[in-house]
Amino acid sequence: MKLHANARLSLIRRREMVEMVVSGQHSVPEAARIAGVSATTCSKWVRRFETDGELGLLDRSSAPNTVANRTDEQRIGCIAALRRLRMTGPEIAEVLGMALSTVSGILTKIGMGKLGRLGLEPARRYARERPGELIHVDVKKLGRIGPKGAGHRMTGSKRGQANRGRDGRRTAGWEFIHVAIDDATRLAYVESLADEKAITAIGFLKRAKAFFEAHGMSVQAVMTDNGSAYRSTAHAIACRALGLKHLRTRAYRPQTNGKAERFIRTMLSGWAYGALYRSSDERAAALDGWLFTYNHRRRHAAISRQTPITRLNNLLGTYT
Repeated sequence: MKLHANARLSLIRRREMVEMVVSGQHSVPEAARIAGVSATTCSKWVRRFETDGELGLLDRSSAPNTVANRTDEQRIGCIAALRRLRMTGPEIAEVLGMALSTVSGILTKIGMGKLGRLGLEPARRYARERPGELIHVDVKKLGRIGPKGAGHRMTGSKRGQANRGRDGRRTAGWEFIHVAIDDATRLAYVESLADEKAITAIGFLKRAKAFFEAHGMSVQAVMTDNGSAYRSTAHAIACRALGLKHLRTRAYRPQTNGKAERFIRTMLSGWAYGALYRSSDERAAALDGWLFTYNHRRRHAAISRQTPITRLNNLLGTYT
């Protein structure tokens, strides 16, 4: 039996105390004094024993038997229906004329407390089995580090104009981080380049293909977003010349290229914003070291806690 946290008497002690009174050996005050409780408490247990027997000596729930203001099922259904329309708690409370605290409590109880992805199309996860079967390619524009050093994201300074000239235009400029990641193994190849033009993207694609092939892969297809460089005729010709099938993400669905997007977030936190660099050159010099760690030492949850290079070696052994 689970006793109340502050119970003075165990079940056995309650029974002994009640028997003292019921048998006539002691009065209620005497039995209470022996048990170390008040006469009121002793009377309560005697009364419960006389009414319910042994079961009367068990602790009872302190919750009321009935709740006068309990929300009816029809109203709960209305709250759920409005939530599926992606209405917030305050909006639902206003529409139904209910207290916000009541609406919030009901939403939590029925598992709809967080709006999040409620009602959105569920993510469709996939993973290719063969190394090189699909390579994800993307570009991340990264601000160069100006002469005054790292900006507010790293230093916490809000001066905000460190990299702007007197005419208000930026003087530091941008770097374009081109990334390629293998779908099956998460092995990655990265370059920091001057722009994201078609000719630059084509050159990166050729070098990325050579990198993956040097690791034993046979690259078959590449997936990109719908950026102008990837939609260009020159890029289409280059893909055909390289023997690559070109896949593009669905319009307004960047998550289709989610493995590249996720890798970029990891790269930014681990490399670009992972240290306080004094210059863009210093940051660029740290890229190769970080990438080696990612490919050879960092374990990836999506590939059974293996490193990309280990995953690659295992799969190459399977398919050769």
